[in-house]
Amino acid sequence: MQIISTISLWLIPMLIGVILLYGTFKKVPTYESFVDGGKEGIKIAISIIPFLIGMLVAITVFRASGALEFFVSLIEPMLNAMGIPADIVPLAIIRPISGTAALGMVSDLLATHGPDSFIGRLASVLQGSTDTTFYVLTVYFGAVGIKKMGDALKVGLLADLIGIAAAIVIVTLMFR
Repeated sequence: MQIISTISLWLIPMLIGVILLYGTFKKVPTYESFVDGGKEGIKIAISIIPFLIGMLVAITVFRASGALEFFVSLIEPMLNAMGIPADIVPLAIIRPISGTAALGMVSDLLATHGPDSFIGRLASVLQGSTDTTFYVLTVYFGAVGIKKMGDALKVGLLADLIGIAAAIVIVTLMFR
């Protein structure tokens, strides 16, 4: 166990050292390349700020307006018939939009229902089996200037839907 701990402690510094040595061996100006990469990273960070602000404002308006709760109340009878707790729906809706908002919802669900409850387990599995599709598309596609993201959006949302369905089925089979 001690050797694994030592290896994991030194793995990344050694990998960085190997990359630097290889770059130096190939006569690449490694320090200048590092600085140029940092400059490019700052430019990208600045370019995605408007996309992030737009996403955060949209999420806040959606939650604060009561639209999320209204939608959940509309589909609650159908959810109850299928055995899906209505408490999990806001998480399933927000997760593709914002990881931070979804993490906050998971924390609330865990605090309310407990981590060993059906809802707590379902929220945890759902959080791990889906992605922040809209966030990824907005930030990464926006950063590189891709305007046509229709197919990527469809596939990403389909993957999220499959992740949500799989989480519900697996947690129901294993913990109910």
